Amino acid sequence: MKLVFLDAKTIGSDIDLSAFSSLGEVVLYDFSSPEEAFVRSKEADVLIVNKTEINARTIGQAEHLKLVCVTATGTNNLDKLYLESRGISWRNVAGYSTESVAQHTFAMLFFLLEKLRYYDEYVKGGHYVNDRIFTHFSEQFHELSQMRFGIIGLGNIGRRVADIASCFGADVVYYSSSNAPCQKGYHQVDLDTLLRTSDIISIHAPLTDRTENLIDAAALAKMKPSCILLNLGRGPIVVEEDLALALENGVIAAAGLDVLREEPMASDNPLLRIKDSRRLLITPHIAWAAVESRTRLMEIIFGQIREYFGI
Repeated sequence: MKLVFLDAKTIGSDIDLSAFSSLGEVVLYDFSSPEEAFVRSKEADVLIVNKTEINARTIGQAEHLKLVCVTATGTNNLDKLYLESRGISWRNVAGYSTESVAQHTFAMLFFLLEKLRYYDEYVKGGHYVNDRIFTHFSEQFHELSQMRFGIIGLGNIGRRVADIASCFGADVVYYSSSNAPCQKGYHQVDLDTLLRTSDIISIHAPLTDRTENLIDAAALAKMKPSCILLNLGRGPIVVEEDLALALENGVIAAAGLDVLREEPMASDNPLLRIKDSRRLLITPHIAWAAVESRTRLMEIIFGQIREYFGI
């Protein structure tokens, strides 16, 4: 059996993939263009991909291909109808990054909520040396226990974030972008109520027709001026130009983003205008990427291949 990783760099070079050699011949490619994938997939029995598109253009000559494993939850890169027509199975992985994304959500939140960049620079800039009092009060912050924490998308990650926020004493509410029935133990509200009443809004929804451009100028205008917006779902859920204007004009207090409309970031992204880290924090799609999360991901993929072939 031949296993081909078409974009192995997308899971990091620090993750041990040696176990896959027990299943057969393993070939690793850092990245693959569609033209390269067309050639590299030709002799593969199993393809392991993250973002590489899988369709007639990329696997048209892969006559031995039986299984495509996606090292992610999203499968937008798969032409499922084409795979079905060829009798090729596919697998994805859900739930592997819940703890990592939830942890990163609160790392971003507290960086913004407690103005940590400002205070770190205040001390490192020597301003705390021989200060007149032992506490510096120039930047205010507030207790999460006194806030309403609104969550858009209550899947595995959304529920974990809700549970952690509840431990801090926050009043947690959520909006279901899919109109799913209320989940027991959680307080569901409509979108308008969530936008108008939440002090923190954290997005953990998938990208669908209902969520694309959900957070636009009109939605931002409904938020409190003190609101902190977090997006750890998908970039196109937020209209970036509208968010940039909202931050520049004080419509909301701050935003933390781990996902963007175009990744890697486009040079003309309007959010690049905002240099103040107290108002905007962007991380390069790393929320999912704790070492444990990526290790868990590849262990699941390994198990899926064994199960499929009955090894």
